[in-house]
Amino acid sequence: MKEKIREFVLAAGADDVGFAAAADYDSPMSPALDSIFPGVKSLIVLAYRELATCESESPEVAMNGRLDLMEFSRSMNYKVGRFVQSKCGAKAMTVPISYPLQMTKETGGAVGEVSLRHAALAAGLGTFGRNNLILHPELGARVLFTAILSDLELESDPRVEESLCDDCQLCVQACPASALDDEGKTHVMKCLKNSQPYGIGGAIKFGMKYAEASPDEKREMLLDPHFWKLYQASIIGFQYFCWNCMKECPAGQS
Repeated sequence: MKEKIREFVLAAGADDVGFAAAADYDSPMSPALDSIFPGVKSLIVLAYRELATCESESPEVAMNGRLDLMEFSRSMNYKVGRFVQSKCGAKAMTVPISYPLQMTKETGGAVGEVSLRHAALAAGLGTFGRNNLILHPELGARVLFTAILSDLELESDPRVEESLCDDCQLCVQACPASALDDEGKTHVMKCLKNSQPYGIGGAIKFGMKYAEASPDEKREMLLDPHFWKLYQASIIGFQYFCWNCMKECPAGQS
């Protein structure tokens, strides 16, 4: 069954695929899988190459590359989920790269229903690097994941045992927010304030300032490019303005 699914996934255009038994998946912050999908038995994890657009000095070009990947991955997720249901006789639920997420004070809008990093780890698609991203044996840090939850009985693929990170510290040195200073932890709020300045935090700050402003100040605020960027982000969704932990990592780059 795994080979049947693997053949379909790779032919459809994913760069890699791995399998994990639900019992082998462990995430310290995301909810238990069976609270999302009672009867879940396995995860099918798809890997996608992040293109060189992440290297662009233009944040618009870099983010558009990510949006292209996300759109492609959503299509792939549905195709694979439909294949699992129609050809394998199982139930399937898709897990996308990102939003929507639970937007609560407890999660900070930064905790997925399924941790795709831990899913990829359990499915033998890589190991954690110093940047706290999954490093794929071939794609390095420039890789994103989606997953299909199913009630198929599938064994986990062998895990990657060797470290794929040489601890060069380039990611730590390149982080403008010092979010990677503590090994094994990403200071999420430090990261988001720098990498997503027009996200929820920026919107709240703008709204509070706007509420206390005079009519003339409000007019100036609405004509300022800062508001235009907030407006664009509210339509598009989150936008990254920093890719350093991914683009500076030499893993998988020849």
